[in-house]
Amino acid sequence: MHPIRRIREDIASAKLRDPAARGAVEIALLYPGLHAVWAYRLWHALWIRRARFVARAGSQVTRWLTGVEIHPGATIGRRFFIDHGMGVVIGETAEIGDDVMLYHGVTLGGRTRDAGKRHPTLGDGVAVGSGAKILGPITIGAGSVVGANAVVTRDAPEDSVLVGIPAKPRRRSAGEDTRALLTVPEYYI
Repeated sequence: MHPIRRIREDIASAKLRDPAARGAVEIALLYPGLHAVWAYRLWHALWIRRARFVARAGSQVTRWLTGVEIHPGATIGRRFFIDHGMGVVIGETAEIGDDVMLYHGVTLGGRTRDAGKRHPTLGDGVAVGSGAKILGPITIGAGSVVGANAVVTRDAPEDSVLVGIPAKPRRRSAGEDTRALLTVPEYYI
């Protein structure tokens, strides 16, 4: 996809997911989560071309500027949006599908020092609430929602809701809206 088209798609995705977004210029200039994703794409391109030191150094500068740490080795799909962003950490072997949304303070982290897959995989359309921690080489199925401050250490099927410490999945009811799930008090920890 052409870079300009990708930027427009990202801005449209942010506008769709953030009710406070007023326009494309505001989003492009003032959304640090979006800036972190755009910088990640540059550093990831260098990472896969084996310019790993430069990619890591660049990702650390981005972290310093935006408060969002995305390892350049992570794999991220289209229309990924980080709302507010501060404190988000995405590990090297994390895999994120299309149309995923994270709120501030989310960690997609590892639980081991072993080589290989150490970080989570998020399916398409997953939404993760503020402060949630998803740890280890687990898979969160497409369309799932992780509640604020949940700690997830086990796989979850598609269309599930995960809340608690440790998080326990339940099936989403038909018609439940992802954004509504993240703001309804019963889903807070």
